[in-house]
Amino acid sequence: MASIVPAPIILNDCVLVIGTDNYEASVAKVQLDPKTPDVKWKGMTPSAIIPLAGTPEWALTIDYAQDWATTNALAQYLLTNAGQQKAITFKPKKPTTTGPTFTITAVIQPGAIGGALDTVATASVTLQCVGQPVLATA
Repeated sequence: MASIVPAPIILNDCVLVIGTDNYEASVAKVQLDPKTPDVKWKGMTPSAIIPLAGTPEWALTIDYAQDWATTNALAQYLLTNAGQQKAITFKPKKPTTTGPTFTITAVIQPGAIGGALDTVATASVTLQCVGQPVLATA
């Protein structure tokens, strides 16, 4: 058996491209989450239980600062492009030569507008993905 030595990363130098624009300076969180349906088939004997897993459905959660002044800011982009499918690229660690890159297509949805007094206006949006993320390593 191989002994696997992990190489964890800190999410502090990411890349987030939605459509053709970079938004990593606008976001505080980017997270892809699978939701995998699971079912069991049961036969007529106690040992006849077969667990099965379906195809995962993915969602992309983005926490971001609301910016209504900058042209094509993320908050404006989400509002303007609601309902459209857009290509999204996420690199958890900005690589110089290597590192994983995840690409997906997601349905754009608008996020919240406004927030609490005396705080930075932020919002969180969860975008449904079309199909599975594609992992590429350079």
